[in-house]
Amino acid sequence: MAYILNPIQYWSRYFLYPHLLQNLAEPLDLGMQFTSETFTASDGVSVASYVIRQSKQSAQMMAESTWREDYLEEVDMIEPPENYDKPAVATVILFHGNACNYGDMIYRAKRFVLRRCNVVLLSYRGYVNSEGRPSEKGLRRDAQAALEYVRADTELSSTPLILYGTSLGGAVAIDLASRNPSSVAALIVENTFQSIRRTILDWSPIFHLVPCSEKWNSASKIPGIQRTMPILMLSGALDQVVRKDQMERLWEIACKRGGGGGASLDQFESFPRGSHDDTDTCTGYWDKVGEFLESVTE
Repeated sequence: MAYILNPIQYWSRYFLYPHLLQNLAEPLDLGMQFTSETFTASDGVSVASYVIRQSKQSAQMMAESTWREDYLEEVDMIEPPENYDKPAVATVILFHGNACNYGDMIYRAKRFVLRRCNVVLLSYRGYVNSEGRPSEKGLRRDAQAALEYVRADTELSSTPLILYGTSLGGAVAIDLASRNPSSVAALIVENTFQSIRRTILDWSPIFHLVPCSEKWNSASKIPGIQRTMPILMLSGALDQVVRKDQMERLWEIACKRGGGGGASLDQFESFPRGSHDDTDTCTGYWDKVGEFLESVTE
């Protein structure tokens, strides 16, 4: 049986986690001071991260360093802080998609820092600067290690913890939130899926013949997230990788969790011109994120 399953596992993991060798950007490219930290997962695998503390930032450096982000400034009209002397309002862990790396998330990280958030960017096992080979079980451990780092840090743990994930990162964030209800204050996911199997079938019915050992069944995890944990879902209507109806179905499930009763700060936002990789550049995207942040950190 192992002889049969191992090739299937190898193929499905290679397909899902390409972890391509890509140029790696650093927060300093956008004027953000940071430290490179290593987290050790429960199975001993070391994974890399960037940790950005808003108290360490320079308003001047942030303003002067706009490397390749002019397009974001056009859709995010936030007034940058004059300084970063005030306490952070939240700590956000960012989880990237399967075909990119943690350096690709620095643009989103800056939008959170401009809103006075600390940010942790995680590199999954097998990806840039991290040990090991990627798998669903392994990424779950990596995410837990990032959360444990935040909980053990006096500065980071003094603020509400928010999880943010896009595509595969959304599934990682949903899973982590479902397992740590007392530690996570809110959840933000963008263009993520019900499950890997559903996504494969959406591409073509013939793909039902394709074996895949990885599940990432977010549809089964969301009901376990407490109603008191606010969720913001951000959906690109033109997404051709993860069809928008998957996000809409996740929203339906989220609305029914905990019996569907009681007050909730949950929000679903659709962006008509958003595709899989550029929804965060749509007009109004960061306004909605900012409003949600204010509502969950008041």
